[in-house]
Amino acid sequence: MRSRSLSFSSFCVAVAALASWGCGGGSEHSTAERYFLVCTNIKVPYWQEAGAGLVAAGKQLNVRAELVGPESYDPAAQKADFKRIMGLKPAGILVSPADPDVLKDDINTAIAAGVPVITVDSDAPASNRLFFIGTNNYQAGLMGGRFAARVLNGKGNVVVLTIPTQLNLIERLNGYKAAFEASPQIKITDVIDVHGDPRIAFDRTLEILDKNPASVNAFVCLEALSCQEVAEVLNRKKLTDKKVFAMDTQPGTLKGIENGTIEATIGQKPYTMAYTGLKMLADLKLHPLPSLTANFADNNFAQIPTFIDTGATLIDKANLAKFKDASSAARAVK
Repeated sequence: MRSRSLSFSSFCVAVAALASWGCGGGSEHSTAERYFLVCTNIKVPYWQEAGAGLVAAGKQLNVRAELVGPESYDPAAQKADFKRIMGLKPAGILVSPADPDVLKDDINTAIAAGVPVITVDSDAPASNRLFFIGTNNYQAGLMGGRFAARVLNGKGNVVVLTIPTQLNLIERLNGYKAAFEASPQIKITDVIDVHGDPRIAFDRTLEILDKNPASVNAFVCLEALSCQEVAEVLNRKKLTDKKVFAMDTQPGTLKGIENGTIEATIGQKPYTMAYTGLKMLADLKLHPLPSLTANFADNNFAQIPTFIDTGATLIDKANLAKFKDASSAARAVK
């Protein structure tokens, strides 16, 4: 699978009196420092938003920051990207593991080589990564599940679309299950592995509805790509009695909330994840830890956190306009 990259290199004006590059902002960093965010699918708007946060932080710090990753969900290609950037002598790496088991050894190799690694969006807790920055995914699932239970009036059959190897999606599903425990008449009747491919979401939804449309009352999508496809199938079949609960804030998802084909979504903060992650890595460059392999989690005097929660918001038709206005205002001042 081909990979692409979105990169930023900040350049300062050369001054004859200086023997080296400098920046007017007085940054303690240098463009010789290279940082990478290895994502799961570089073509998804979610990761392009993260890339914008990465670029913004890189510009402020006067360092080189680059978003890399496969063009579709492909854990093996992501592993190859991680190995490739290790050969470029990075100052630090942010990574969102598509499959934590696939990347565990590579993360551990980087840490052993003195390269700090922080996970964002999706974690790899069994690895030696330093800590995790992202959504509290269990709480996000709990929030979505409670909302879905209210919309369904406490009863109905639910189909879940997910990628079962990603820890963040596992945690979201656990949150939904916990929420549904309070509504025993809500049943999760099927969990579909979409393999990160929206075409699978479309085909499986069509298959279910062709076979027995009465067998499902709602669809829950735990990742960004599926729900627009589910909504499209429902629209084509003119089925207006099925509820769709989405994840993330892709334009098509927000449009679906606006026109009523999607009930709600849970918005995350990929920009914040990448922006904060790069700032943390750059600080570790200036103030190195005594050891990258110390037990930080059980140390009350650890120099780094265990988890940075960047927050999540449930967005439905009631607060959609407010969310869009806030997003537009934020983009205007970046």
